[in-house]
Amino acid sequence: MTRKIIIDTDPGQDDAVAILLALASPEEIEVLGITAVAGNVPLPLTSKNARIVCELAGKTGTRVFEGCDRPMARDLVTAEYVHGKTGLDGIVLPDPKMQVQDAHAVDFIIETLRAEPAGSVTLCPLGPLTNIGTAFQKAPDIKEKVQEIVLMGGAYFEVGNVTPAAEFNIYVDPEAADIVMKSGAKITIMPLDVSHKALTTRPRIEAFRALGHVGEVVASWTDFFERFDMEKYGSEGGPLHDPTVIAYLLKPDLFTGRHINVEIELQSDLTRGMTVADWWRVTDRAPNATFMGDIDAEGFFALLTERLARL
Repeated sequence: MTRKIIIDTDPGQDDAVAILLALASPEEIEVLGITAVAGNVPLPLTSKNARIVCELAGKTGTRVFEGCDRPMARDLVTAEYVHGKTGLDGIVLPDPKMQVQDAHAVDFIIETLRAEPAGSVTLCPLGPLTNIGTAFQKAPDIKEKVQEIVLMGGAYFEVGNVTPAAEFNIYVDPEAADIVMKSGAKITIMPLDVSHKALTTRPRIEAFRALGHVGEVVASWTDFFERFDMEKYGSEGGPLHDPTVIAYLLKPDLFTGRHINVEIELQSDLTRGMTVADWWRVTDRAPNATFMGDIDAEGFFALLTERLARL
């Protein structure tokens, strides 16, 4: 059965690969729309990059909506130091011909969830949760309409990548993340604990490069993107964070985790944006999310390579 999804994203090379994976899997995934949010780079670039990726995939009928250009309660923090000044540094691709849709992304999310049958739309946030949190705040009735939220964000054992305590997506807009975690929706989280086990080793990148034009683009993106993490962590490659979200929809058996309580730290300057994940169930707080802890990395990259070859 085809799963209807909305991809909420701030591309970012790894976001771009996630979008390609979804667009390459139409038998299993119907992309109702892509909603851009400020995060890795400012909103004009995330919107532009989402359209570049759709055109690269040959999916120019995909609707792209611009959303929030800043977090709900804080100043925007971006990550050009990781993704480059465009967000898609690596290979140079043409500017998109696709136009942004007239509706605001938040309104599109609200209207889509209200129009579709309850429990039929999955939200796939790959960046800060500003658009989702704002939609839930503006239209609380839609929370119970969501089939599932599968998001990339947070960490437990790996702790933080932008501060000692916080992962980037949650850190950028912890207030939005808090709204989502308290929404009552079914939530599945792909944290750094998973994505740091999905590394772009040289053989894996060369497997992408051998696929043709799309594979060459992905290889160029990962060549650029991995340099930061290899230098930072001393690893043999960089983590592909966001494609884990789409891979979970396609092959959930690639992942293992626990249904636990996850809270977002909002107050402390030291730990702002921390995902306080009760992995060992040491509190009596009710579980509210399935927090993934492991991935079959070989199976993940095999899936990616097989699907990208379709484009």
